Amino acid sequence: MMVPCIVALAGAAAISGCGAGATSTGSNSAEQSAAQVERNEEAAQKRQEAAEIAQDREVLSGLEGKKREEAAERNAKHKEAVAAARAKKKEEAAAKKVKQEEEEAEANARKREQALQAEAKKKQQAARKGKKHSSAVEHTATSTTSTTEGRAVATSQAQAPSTGQAHE
Repeated sequence: MMVPCIVALAGAAAISGCGAGATSTGSNSAEQSAAQVERNEEAAQKRQEAAEIAQDREVLSGLEGKKREEAAERNAKHKEAVAAARAKKKEEAAAKKVKQEEEEAEANARKREQALQAEAKKKQQAARKGKKHSSAVEHTATSTTSTTEGRAVATSQAQAPSTGQAHE
């Protein structure tokens, strides 16, 4: 069974070999045009792939640009927020310093006022002591006046200048 198949194949090969010489130029040009078509298709495919790659790069570049822009905006907002916080902190420190200086000025004013009041009080007390002393002298003068009038006048005259009051 196998032998008749081989013989049939060999006969078919001989018949195709005889016709091969006559159709060889037609087959060769068909192969060349098929190869040209294939090359053209490959070139078109490569151009399409290159165009797609260029488009992808453009899209990617756009996305990266957006990312950079957004990052720059975030950085700018962050820097702005930091600057605002610093400015607020400086403003608060300046306000605190002004308040402290005002409190110190008020404290100094109170101290000066207290010192003036204390000095005025001392002067009043000194004046009171002087009055008490002069009234005691007057009291002594009146009591001595009742005993001897001439001598009391001399005593009151002698003691009057010690009170600091001028006698006319």
